Order: sequence, then structure tokens, then C-alpha cells
Amino acid sequence: MKGIFMVCGFIAIAFVLLITVYLIISGLPAIREVGLIDFLFGTRWDSANQTDPAYGILPFILTSIYGTAGAIVIGVPIGFLTAVFLAKVAPQPVAAVIRPAVDLLAGIPSVVYGLVGMMVLVPWIRTTFDVPAGDSLLAAIVVLAVMILPSIISVSETALKAVPKEYEEASLALGATELETYFRVTAPAAKSGIAAAVVLGVGRAIGEAMAILMVAGNVANMPSLLSSVKFLTTAIAGEMSYAAVGSLQRNALYSIGLVLFLFIMCINVFLNVFLKRNKEG
Repeated sequence: MKGIFMVCGFIAIAFVLLITVYLIISGLPAIREVGLIDFLFGTRWDSANQTDPAYGILPFILTSIYGTAGAIVIGVPIGFLTAVFLAKVAPQPVAAVIRPAVDLLAGIPSVVYGLVGMMVLVPWIRTTFDVPAGDSLLAAIVVLAVMILPSIISVSETALKAVPKEYEEASLALGATELETYFRVTAPAAKSGIAAAVVLGVGRAIGEAMAILMVAGNVANMPSLLSSVKFLTTAIAGEMSYAAVGSLQRNALYSIGLVLFLFIMCINVFLNVFLKRNKEG
């Protein structure tokens, strides 16, 4: 059994290495041809232009950062407070109704989120803010915030329930109220699990493509809350189907995938180091 577990572990590592090597081999040619500075910091993307193509992905990078940050700002507080409610406050009959609803949110396909956002949220934004088109960064942020809720709620609730009861009993014995105990004792004791939930939410938000493709507008603009935008993921999904094999356009899409992969890896490494330091402390 030890050998089987070791083989499974090496298989996981091998897949990560294979993806890394493939993206590097496929993505570097376009970066060499376009230039690293022009590729990363160029503000114009027009890969389908036959006479004057442009391959600057700065709008995609900033849009992905702003969209993910906005989804985290909205989704994390709601998800955390819901997890506290389910783990510590909610009566059993109420929790028994809310938990299946959270699980159902996790099982809904991303295209359904995009369809609902396109049919409900986009017209509402267009009418409320009096803009020509409601497909915008704001719509993408709201959809992403809803999509990351199940991961944050489930993992945070598990982490909160794992805190020993003695911590809460000691806090209550010292005169703290129940709410003070939950937020000043239980939540800090479960911070590693809550941080892991945030990591899962970040990964879901950064990697989402289909739902965002349906509500963000898919236009290579610099990010603005009420304008149509394009994410790193939607840039790949939107153009890969018609990019000619071996063309600079297709290689540039592989380069976007490489940038996205490195971006996610850096976030994971940073958060893991941060969590490790907190645990050691």
C-alpha cells in the first residue's frame, strides 16, 4: 500500500510537470517573437488583424486581477459569515435546509451561472446604470462571487467545526459572549482552514471561463467596472477555436495560458508560505 500511495503521489507530480513543460514549450515562441515587455505590458490586443496584429495582454491581466479581487471581496465575507451561521448558530432544521442548497450551488454547471447572469444580471445592470450594454466587469464579479461561495462555505464550516470545544468553553467561562467567542476564539483557531477556503475560491475565480465569457462582453478593453472586458481565460476560450495551428495567434494563446498558469502558481506558493509561517508561529 505504501508503494501504491507513493506511485499515486508521483503521478500527480508528473502531471503538473508535464503541463508546465508543455506550456513553456508552446508559449515561449510567441513571447520571443512579440517581446516579453510588449506582450506583458502592451495595451492593445488584435490578434486577428492581418495587416497590423497586436499581442498585448495587460488588459487581460488587470481584468483578471480586478475580477478575482472583486469576487473575493464580495464572496469571502458572505461565505465566512454563512459558515459561522451553519457551524455555530443555526438550529439543526434550518442548517439541514441551507446545507443542501450550498451543495446544489457547487453542483450547478458554470454555463448555467453564465446563462442566468446573461438573462437576469446583464439586463439589470444595463437598466440600472443606463449603459448601452450590461455585459461588464461588474457582472463578471457578481457571477464569480456567487460561484466561489460553495467552496468557501463548505471548507470554512468544516474548519470551524474542527476547533476543540474546550476553546469555546474556556472563552465562555471567562465571560465572553457567544458571538465574541465565535469571532475572537473559534475563527482565529480555524484560520488555516478558512485561508484554504479562500485559496480554493481564488483558484475557482481565476480559472473560470465559460460563465465569464457569457456576461463580461469579451472585448479587449482596459478594465472598467461598467465596460465590456476580457479575462485571461476568456481570451483563450474565445479565440482558440479559429486560431490556425502553428500561427502566431495560436502560439500567443498558449503564451496567455503560460502566464495564467504561472500567475496561479505564484498565488498558491505565496499563500502556502503565508499559511506555513502562521502555523509555525
